[in-house]
Amino acid sequence: MKLQVLGTGCPKCNKLAELTERVASEHKLDYTMEKITDINQILAAGVMMTPALVVDGEVRVSGRVPTVPELETMLTTAAGTKK
Repeated sequence: MKLQVLGTGCPKCNKLAELTERVASEHKLDYTMEKITDINQILAAGVMMTPALVVDGEVRVSGRVPTVPELETMLTTAAGTKK
């Protein structure tokens, strides 16, 4: 699974990256993580508000940091390992 955190490096962007990595690791998901800070790439993804999380090319959340349970559901569902 390809995870991308889009944002300029603000505290909320860093928090989203940290939580996403933690949840993916705790659930032993097979993933790669990428942080995208280039504004042109962020806009090209159709994101107008950061932070944003893209899972396998699909924007799943934008403009906020989701809760840990939301992330767990989002990532395990995308990985096909929903508990």
